[in-house]
Amino acid sequence: MEIVAKILIAVVALEHLYILWMEMFAWETKGKEVFKAALPAEMFKPTKGLAANQGLYNGFLAAGLIWSFLIKDPQWQTNVGLFFLGCVAVAGIYGAISATKKIFFVQALPAILAIIAVLLK
Repeated sequence: MEIVAKILIAVVALEHLYILWMEMFAWETKGKEVFKAALPAEMFKPTKGLAANQGLYNGFLAAGLIWSFLIKDPQWQTNVGLFFLGCVAVAGIYGAISATKKIFFVQALPAILAIIAVLLK
């Protein structure tokens, strides 16, 4: 189960690096495709700065998850991984409530599955 947990953490980290890229550097192109149901097309240009800020926070989540791989102490590695996975899960649940339900399945569910895998290892 430990390998499954590490794979799921890596998937969540990679997903958040992708979100960082999309929100910080491709908001008016890829962001428009992804969030077309949640935001009118004319709002992408004026919200570019806000999206970039969100992207930065997603990068911090990814960094925390990557950091968890570098921690030698098993208890601290678990705690740090669970903390950042919990942050991702909460952000995904909030995004599903405030923006689009799709965010739950794309962001929160993978984090929740990773949390379960970490707890079962």
